[in-house]
Amino acid sequence: MQTRPVPVRTILAAIGLVLATYLLLQLVVQTRRVLVWTVIALFFAVALHPAVDALERRVKHCRRSVATLLVFLAAIVVIGALVALFVTPLVQEGTRLAGRLPGIIQDARAGRGPIGDLLERTHALRYVRQHREQIRSFATGLGTPALAFVRSAATTVAGAVTIFVLAYLMVLEGPKAVDGALALVDEARAARIRRVGAACARTVTGYLTGNLLISVICGVLTYIVLLVTGVPFAGLLALFVALADLIPLVGATLGAVVASVAAFIHSLPAGIVAVVFFIVYQQVENHLLQPVILSRTVKLNPLTVLLAILIAVELAGILGALLAIPVAGMIQVVLRDIWEHRDGRPLKLPMRGDSRPEIPHRAAGDGE
Repeated sequence: MQTRPVPVRTILAAIGLVLATYLLLQLVVQTRRVLVWTVIALFFAVALHPAVDALERRVKHCRRSVATLLVFLAAIVVIGALVALFVTPLVQEGTRLAGRLPGIIQDARAGRGPIGDLLERTHALRYVRQHREQIRSFATGLGTPALAFVRSAATTVAGAVTIFVLAYLMVLEGPKAVDGALALVDEARAARIRRVGAACARTVTGYLTGNLLISVICGVLTYIVLLVTGVPFAGLLALFVALADLIPLVGATLGAVVASVAAFIHSLPAGIVAVVFFIVYQQVENHLLQPVILSRTVKLNPLTVLLAILIAVELAGILGALLAIPVAGMIQVVLRDIWEHRDGRPLKLPMRGDSRPEIPHRAAGDGE
């Protein structure tokens, strides 16, 4: 049986496709930092977009550029207020720590105080004395990591400014880009895409605001408990607990362990109170705060949440852990809509601000 030769055009097309794929992967690898900034900016834009729409709709003669500017200025004010709320006790606690640090170190060396007693019981002082030269050489080599830290801080500041500008432009010009893209499809499909997009936006907005609110509540309650029990540097510990609580599943436990250890170092009663508080609070957060705050935004079962977080952490680290749940919620919305349309039952997702009731209908081309 004689085989026909493969056309040269097919061979060239296959080679071109492989090269294009390779170049695309290289582009993604080389620009991964910019892509991460873009994704973060997109989430912030989605979170602030409803506020801009509401202001533009409710205030007469308010142009979108003005509404966007006002909303972003309000966001800056809120962020600045939160930073000031945390930085003020942070500076005070840092000053106290700097003033007490020489005495703490001296007591620890002599085996006095709560830290000294702990080091003496765990034989840590003996280990330090026996490995003094290794520790000194390790401390000498910390100059390079410090320089890397300064560079990382500068990159973080540049990234924050870039994210802010990108989010502002996305909110300002996003509707025009979306309208232009949807104009390429028929009206029924455009309405379907808008409904699904609105549901995805509600998922992102609800998760970000809800998770931030829960973390603030956790930080404030932790600060009150540590302050009442007399644990030193309660502000620093509470800030760490609040930031750790932003990480799904493991964040609350990590913050609780660190704060409880600090409380036990201070005194045994303070440690017991801290452990009891975190056990009770995590039950309240898991069974009351999260269902109430996130019940109408992200609806995912625990197995899906765990798998999403594990995969996202492997792909994008801490950033992936923070964005895993809203991304999984968006995927769930899209998949549910596709499944509903396969059965001829379009997913009824009313758009934000649309006061008209949704009328179920089959999209054009769904029954093809």
